[in-house]
Amino acid sequence: MIERIVIIDSVDPVSFYGVNNSNMQLIRNLFPKLRMAARGSVIKVIGDDKETAEFEKRIKELEEYCVKYNSLNEEVILDIIKGKEPAKPKHDDVIIYGINGKPITGRTENQVKLVEAFHDNDLTFALGPAGTGKTYIAIALAVKALKNREARKIILSRPAVEAGEKLGFLPGDMKDKIDPYLQPLYDALEDMIPAVKLKEYMETNVIQIAPLAFMRGRTLNDAVIVLDEAQNTTVHQIKMFLTRLGMNAKMIITGDATQIDLPRSTTSGLMQALRVLKDVPGIGRVEFGKKDIVRHALVQRIVEAYERFDKENEEKRVKGEDF
Repeated sequence: MIERIVIIDSVDPVSFYGVNNSNMQLIRNLFPKLRMAARGSVIKVIGDDKETAEFEKRIKELEEYCVKYNSLNEEVILDIIKGKEPAKPKHDDVIIYGINGKPITGRTENQVKLVEAFHDNDLTFALGPAGTGKTYIAIALAVKALKNREARKIILSRPAVEAGEKLGFLPGDMKDKIDPYLQPLYDALEDMIPAVKLKEYMETNVIQIAPLAFMRGRTLNDAVIVLDEAQNTTVHQIKMFLTRLGMNAKMIITGDATQIDLPRSTTSGLMQALRVLKDVPGIGRVEFGKKDIVRHALVQRIVEAYERFDKENEEKRVKGEDF
C-alpha cells in the first residue's frame, strides 16, 4: 500500500468536485479499492501502486478537460476513467468556455473579425457603440491566451474619466474609489473564470486591473493588454499606453467615438491615434455598428434614436437655428 498526492492546481476545485462533492463521490465509486481524501487542490489516495498510478493519470485527464471546458459532468467522468474519448461540445468557433461550460463565441460578423484581427496583429483597435461586445470579446481572447499559455498575464485598464459623475466623494482608499469604475471588466472575467481561480489570479497579479495612470513607466511583456473606453484618453495618455507594449505581447484597444466624456477643449487620444497610425503595418482595426449590438433589443433602438437626434441638431446648428 502506498500513498499518492495528486495536485489539481490549474482548475477551480468547486468545478472539479461538483455540487456537494458529487463528482468526487462518483470517482470514489469508480475506484472502490482505493481510499481517498480531497481538500482544496490536494487529493490524497492510498492503495496498490498500479491502481493509484492509474488514478493519478485519470485525475489529470479530468483536470485537463475541466480547464478547457470549465465544466465536468458524470458522463465525462465515466468516459475518461474508462479510457474512452469524451464527447466534445459541438462548437467549432468557440473562443473559450465560460462558467458552467457556456461557450463564448463571436456572435456577429464583426466579433468574428475581431478574433481574426487579434490573431493576425499585435495591436488591434475595436471601435463601435455600446453593447456590441467589443470589450467582452477582447477579454475572452485574453483569457484564452492565458489558458493556452500564450501569455503569462492579462492587464486590463481604463482611463479614470467619469461619465458625468465624480468618484471623489466615494468612501475608502484609491482602490475602493476606482473599483466601481472598473466593474465592467470584473463582470466579464467573472463570466469566464471560476471565482476561486479568478481570486487566485488577482492575488498573484496574473490578472491585473488598473486605471490607465498606473501604466506609466511599465514595459508589458508576455501579456495580453486591453485598454477599454479609450475614447476618454488624452493624446499624451494613449501615446504613453501604446508605448508600453513589450516582447511577446498583444494589445487590444476598444472605444466608442460617440461617448467621449472628456472636456470639450480636450482632444480624444483615441481619435488622434487612429489618424496617426492608419498606415502603420501590424495594426488591426475592426469597426462595429448597430447590427452588432448583442444586448437587449431596446439598446439598438436607443442608439439609433440618439444618432437621429445628434444628426438633426447638427443640421440645425449649421443652419443657425435654435435646438
